[in-house]
Amino acid sequence: MADEGSASTACTGSSLLQPVSEITNLPLDQVNFVVCQLCALLSAFWFRLFLHPSKTSPFIRHVVATLLGIYFALFCFGWYALHFLVQSGLTYGIMILTGVEHMHKYCLVVALSYLSLCQITRVYVFDYGMYTADFTGPMMVITQKITSIAFEIHDGMARKEEHLTPGQKILAIRRMPSLLEYFSYNCNFMGILAGPTCSYNDYIAFIEGDPRRHRDQEADRKSHSKLRQSEPSPNMEVVRKVATSFFCLIVFLSVCKVFPVERNIDDDFIANTPFYGQVVYLYLSMVTTRPKYYFVWTLADAINNAAGFGFNGYDINGSPRWDLISNLRILNIEFATSFKVFLDNWNIQTAHWLKRVCYERCPYHPTAATFILSAMWHGAYPGYYLTFLTGIVVTLAARAVRHNVRPHFLHSPTHKLVYDIITWAATQIAICYTVVPFVLLSIGPSMKFYRSWYFSLHIGCVLLAVALPVKPRHLRLKDQQKNPLQEQVQHHPGTKDTDCILKEKTS
Repeated sequence: MADEGSASTACTGSSLLQPVSEITNLPLDQVNFVVCQLCALLSAFWFRLFLHPSKTSPFIRHVVATLLGIYFALFCFGWYALHFLVQSGLTYGIMILTGVEHMHKYCLVVALSYLSLCQITRVYVFDYGMYTADFTGPMMVITQKITSIAFEIHDGMARKEEHLTPGQKILAIRRMPSLLEYFSYNCNFMGILAGPTCSYNDYIAFIEGDPRRHRDQEADRKSHSKLRQSEPSPNMEVVRKVATSFFCLIVFLSVCKVFPVERNIDDDFIANTPFYGQVVYLYLSMVTTRPKYYFVWTLADAINNAAGFGFNGYDINGSPRWDLISNLRILNIEFATSFKVFLDNWNIQTAHWLKRVCYERCPYHPTAATFILSAMWHGAYPGYYLTFLTGIVVTLAARAVRHNVRPHFLHSPTHKLVYDIITWAATQIAICYTVVPFVLLSIGPSMKFYRSWYFSLHIGCVLLAVALPVKPRHLRLKDQQKNPLQEQVQHHPGTKDTDCILKEKTS
């Protein structure tokens, strides 16, 4: 038995922190992850100060970032981390051998198939006893990067300039990356454990010390009153994000067991709790699952910022913005007044990836295709597919309501406030209802929950989507192109992220 235990530990990561795991009563893989992220944060400061582009070459920065990333991955996941290298190496070979015309299709199929195979193996083979650490989490981010770079190379080397959207022109890659650049992009220490995904051009510009070179346009330069010669310091932003992330961790550890999601399908709870009580408990139980994501993604963003990555120009007040690769906006999530606003601010980089790889390029039923791709990418649990299939009908219904009902409430501030309050409550309940299977994972408990609600939101959303007319997508795009400023103000009144606005215009 001792030999089996040591072999399992060798596969699933270092046991050096086992005493910490026992003291905190947390799984070893979670302790390893948090400690590695803290080490990555310290390494990021060192990387920015001592391996600054002004002090060393891009080659050295690529090598150090890659080696540190591989080390952290091995510490967390043991030899399962080799899947990261195999997946990256396999797709790089495909890129070289197949050429730029079709490489994006082959890379998407191969990377997604490799990820799915690992997810199915982990869920249905290793999860029952021997293996607990989820090495497929980092592979999900690597899959995004592999497919993103393949499509961006295809845009830059196989498509004509006039056929590209403005966003595709910015991200298009004009030369084939070297093997070192490719592995550095996929496996650097800043993002290998928790992401977030970024564009290849943004990453290379950061490594080479000119982070805004491909994004700055004449209009941007004119909007700033003075030229700044020194790069801004990310230190205050890093402190803010680290403090936010650990506050979210404390909240999660304090309340996650107070409102277990499983109680929503408890027979006694369903039988003895009035419906309004079930609605309130559903909201509380799902809200308390969010802080763990806030912790992981905010800390990951802080790590990238500490290394100097994530600078996104200056706002209208002249303050530096460090949100280029931010993955969420917490207040916008908690106070979202539509299903789409919620999705626009949750897992932002994944939403960008889905938009660039699928939504923009799919000629038929792009919304359904995007949700299906998202479900496949997330993993093998049936609950994921239930969530994203439900998300399709909820999205269509929310879009229909917004187009047909919202204009009637914009004539006065009071009516607008009433509309916002109602849609906030509806959005939060719809989100919670939709993502219950995502948390429960299995088909049986998920269907039990939906039956206890009589599939009410499914039926209501289908009726709304059918009854309320919505303009076809190409007509909406024309309207938005005629009134871009109005669309920006309506959908993102408090947001300055141009990528988010661009994403809204294609929806």
